[in-house]
This record gives sequence, structure tokens and C-alpha cells, in this order.
Amino acid sequence: MARLPSSTVPASAQTVLTVASIMVAVVVAQALQHPLPDEMIHASDPWKSVRADPLGGGFESSFRTINRRSLLNCFDLNPYVEMTVDTAGPLSDTQNVTVTISGVVNPSDHDWIGVVSPSNASTSNCPDVAILILATGDTSELPLLCHYPVKFKLLKEDPGYLSCASSQCQVPGLFGSCLVKTCSASITFRLINIRTDIMFVLFTGGLQVPCVVDKAGPLPFANPKAPLYGHISSVDSTGSSMRLTWVSGDAAPQTVQYANGSIVTSTVRTFTKSNMCEPSAAADFGWHDPGFIHTAVMTGLLPSTQYSYQYGSQAVGLSPSTPFSTPPAAGDDMVTLIIFGDMGKAERDGSSIHYIQPGSISVIDAITTAVTGANVDFVFHIGDISYATGFLVEWDNFLELIRPVASRVPYMTAIGNHERDHPLSGSYYSGTDSGGECGIPYYNYFQMPTPAQDKPWYSLESGPIHFTIVSTEHDWKAGSEQYLWIQADLASVNRTRTPWVVYTGHRPMYSSYDSFYNDILPAVDTEYTDAIEPLLLAGKVDLVLAGHVHNYERLCAVYQSKCLVNSTKDTAGLDTYDFTTYAAPVQAVIGMSGFELDGFKSEVDVWSTVRISEYGYVGIQATRQKLLFEFMFVNMTVGDSFAIVK
Repeated sequence: MARLPSSTVPASAQTVLTVASIMVAVVVAQALQHPLPDEMIHASDPWKSVRADPLGGGFESSFRTINRRSLLNCFDLNPYVEMTVDTAGPLSDTQNVTVTISGVVNPSDHDWIGVVSPSNASTSNCPDVAILILATGDTSELPLLCHYPVKFKLLKEDPGYLSCASSQCQVPGLFGSCLVKTCSASITFRLINIRTDIMFVLFTGGLQVPCVVDKAGPLPFANPKAPLYGHISSVDSTGSSMRLTWVSGDAAPQTVQYANGSIVTSTVRTFTKSNMCEPSAAADFGWHDPGFIHTAVMTGLLPSTQYSYQYGSQAVGLSPSTPFSTPPAAGDDMVTLIIFGDMGKAERDGSSIHYIQPGSISVIDAITTAVTGANVDFVFHIGDISYATGFLVEWDNFLELIRPVASRVPYMTAIGNHERDHPLSGSYYSGTDSGGECGIPYYNYFQMPTPAQDKPWYSLESGPIHFTIVSTEHDWKAGSEQYLWIQADLASVNRTRTPWVVYTGHRPMYSSYDSFYNDILPAVDTEYTDAIEPLLLAGKVDLVLAGHVHNYERLCAVYQSKCLVNSTKDTAGLDTYDFTTYAAPVQAVIGMSGFELDGFKSEVDVWSTVRISEYGYVGIQATRQKLLFEFMFVNMTVGDSFAIVK
């Protein structure tokens, strides 16, 4: 993988080199991309072919390319247009709002409604950041737009709009005829509390050359300081302390009430546009104020025990009381967990946003069912978390999406390329996959028990499993700080206390992924495999799990591309790997939880055992003698399963 460590580049040259790399990347992108027609909601991601890996792209809504254009008021071709909203506000924390457009003379499939926030967001031109036109893949010479819509819908999503099923006569003619007939449409948006007020804007001219027809609003939220989107995580391996993190529009410390009377006060942090890497979406048109991130550690808990918590303050209100469970302590006899990668988010109202992961809603709904109906101790999300990639309001969307799960059980994470990578920022790979976030939102929203903020690797034990969680986006070469940490961590495992070792990071060591771009920018960095695989063997790692590739693939117990142990059927017909004598870890790619699915090459490698391109998640249950692994489809049926015994 081509990379340029920032430590070797003079600071004065970094911005110039970053801009140059973006310009070169876009030239390649424009040569390779094949965008869909304007009227399609989703267009090919212009960056897909030029990111640090071929999986950094995906489908983005076409409106990303209009966000550098001037929002001109249209020449008045619709003098009868009226735009009404079914509420005068203020808005609740979650609310459906229907916008009705009437008086349209010539309905077009190029008419759409954008949700803009804050309502006073600038629509002036920003020619001084023209380079970011190229960075978004927009090669037009139009001036830049200084803000972007939160979401949008085409008016033709109302099935009667183009056919003018609901019409009104504006100019009657003779004998009951109508000289001017106008049409209408109604579109419903699901809005969540993002703290800043909302404006609805009606555009015509399509997604590529939009102009403003009308506006409705602003609509404020009833409580922009409300404490929202609480999620919990483990801080150690005892099961006796849990971190609760939430978002609020208020900077004053708040409290958590938990475990029948215990109280702890939050610490508060935030980040600003100046913390984002430049040039990028995050530092410019994608910025949205994150409010304040509150965090508090609940202590004095017992492992494997149910409690409840409530957070907030008198000034901003209290959250609902939420039940949660602590995980088993290290060395306990059993642990059950759910693990997956690359989920991201989508809009439940069908709106288009800049980066949609089409399987995310069905997967998180299936996981919610599993968590509420069974004893799940942990959830692990191993990289490519929200895919906000510089559009900061989408972190709120993601946190709201996972809340039914992450508020109840520890939601542990590993960092991925779409959280961290940016040229000359210290990431190991030099792609622009984070959209300029450079890990900052991720580190604030998901505070894992890591050595330091930009050293996002850690280990955790629960029940009979030792988890080693690494960052594939930071230096892992032999002799690097992370390499030495991995080596020491695996050597420190007490196999009497935790007989199983699970190693996980975002990028895989093996994959049968197939794409036109794979020969140019392969999904697997073989240098990573060559560097880390001997450590896994020396540490007798049992299971390796990764995402990044958007499908499910199970491997044998593999080392240096050779199967050292294959499964056999037990008496119940379950594929079973006998690790009584250790040989090598079983590996699996589990990036099938939201992003558009990837296919497989036709030639099957000897190490590839099972290949499935469907959405789902993985469930693991481990006792001291057996680790059971199940790949679950979103309909809650088992797609693949195996066991490791020792």
C-alpha cells in the first residue's frame, strides 16, 4: 500500500502535498467513474476507485456533488407554489413531519426537498475552497456552496406527483375547462434532535443544478439541550465498572443516577471544526456542531448483573430509565457476544443522505431483537462505524440508530479507515476515507480503554475470552509501538483464566473479494499479514475476525495461506476444529452488516471454506472447553456455524 508517513514531511509542505494528492486522486477518479443519471437518488461514489483501498467507496447520494454549487432562486415559473408543514414546532426529540407542496405548474422528477440545519446555514459561494469541488468529484466550474443538506427526498416519491393525481385549477376557462392546473405532493421526514433548528427547502433543477423555489421554517427543537443517545462500554475486565456516554446541547456537567441511588457526575468534552483535517468535507461544507459529549463511569457494580440508569440534569431534563447488564468478569465460565463490521447507517424514512449503508437498518433491528430476547453480554463493532466521513450530523443519526442496543449492553469498537484515514495525518494509509475526521469524532463518541487517544488499541477479558483489539489504520510494522504492544499483550495471556484468545481489527489478512480494482488496490495488505501473522501463531490465537470487505467468509485454521487444520463434523453435524493441539487460528471476514455487499472471485483459494454475500451479524458463545460461532442472517436463521474445542 502506498503511504507517506507524516513524520517525514516538513509541516510547511503538508497542506500542499495533501492538496496535490487529492487533485491527482480526482483526476484518476474522473477517468474511472461511471456516474448514474441525475434523476437517480444514488450515484457512484467518485472516490471509490482512488481511496487507499477499493472498499473505501460505495454508493453516495448524488446531492454530494451539488454541495459546492450556488443555491440560486429560480426564475419564477411556479407563481402558485405554496409550501406548508404539518407542525409549527417546536419539534420533539423524534418526530415525523409532513411537508406539502402545492401549486406546481409542471411537476418534474428533478424537484426535491432538502432538510437544512441550522436554518441560517449559508448558501453563499465559497470560491476560496474551490479545490474541494475536485475532492467531492464535482468537476463543474460553478461556485461552492458553504453548507449541505442533512437529508433529502425527491417529490416523485409521492406516487401521485408526476401524474398530477391531486390537482387544483388556478385559471378557469370556458365551459368548465381549466387553463392552468397545478399539482401537489406530500413528503414525510423523520427528524431526530440534532440541536440546531430545521429549514425545509424546495428545489427544482435536479440534483446537479438546483435552484431554490421556496422555504418553510425554521422549526426549532423543543429541547436542544436534551441528553440523548446514551451508550455504554466496558472500561476494564472486572465487569464492575461501565462507561456511559451521551450527547447534549449543554456544556454544564450532568449526572447519572444508577443502581438504586448511586450518582456520578459527567465530564464534558467536544470538538470543533478546527480539529478536523484540511482540506476536507469535515472542515468545511460537512461540518455540523456536535454539541457536547458527556461521559461518566458507573462503579461498584457486580458482573453479570442487571441494573438501570438515568442521565441528565434538572436544567436539561432526564433521559428515560434504561435497563442494562454488566458483562461477566474475566475468568468466568461463559460469555456471549455479537460482533460485526462495516454497519454504518441509513434513514428509516427512506430519505437520501450522503452515504447510505443499505443493510444497516435490517441488521441493527435483528441485533436489537437478539439483545432484548437473550443474554448477550457484549457487542463488538470492528471498524467503519458510522460512515459519516466528514458529514458530522450523521454521527447523531448513527448514535440514534444503535441506541436500542448500545444503551443496554457494552458496545465496544475498533477503528476503521472511514474513521481515521487522511493524507499526512498520521494514519498508516494515506487515503481520504475519513473525510477529514481523522478519528476525532470517533474518539469522542466511543471512548475505549486505550493507551491514549490516537493509540486506539486495547485488550479486554470477559468470561473465558481474552480479546486483543488493534488498529489496522496505525503503524503495525515490526518494531512499531503497536507491534510491540500486540506482542506483549498476547504473551501476557493467562490461559488458565482465559483459555480463548480472539484477535480483531478492521482489515482482514485474507479475502476472496473480487473487483476490477482489486489488482490495483487490493483489499488485503499482504505486508500486514506477513508482519502480524507470526505474532498470532506465537501467541496461539484461536480466532481472528476482521471487516473491511463487505461479505462473510470463513477460513480454515490458516497460516501463510496454508490450511493447518480443517474442520470435521461432530455427532450433531456441526463443523468443529479440534485445537487440543494448537496449529493456527481460524479466521473469518465479517464486514456484511450494512455496506453494499461485495462478491467473490470465481477461483476458490484453498483456505476459503464458506463464502456468503448476505447481510447479518455473528454471534459467539464461549465456555472453557468450546467456542461456538454462528453467522446469523437478518431473519434470525443461521447462515454458517462452527465450533472450536480444546
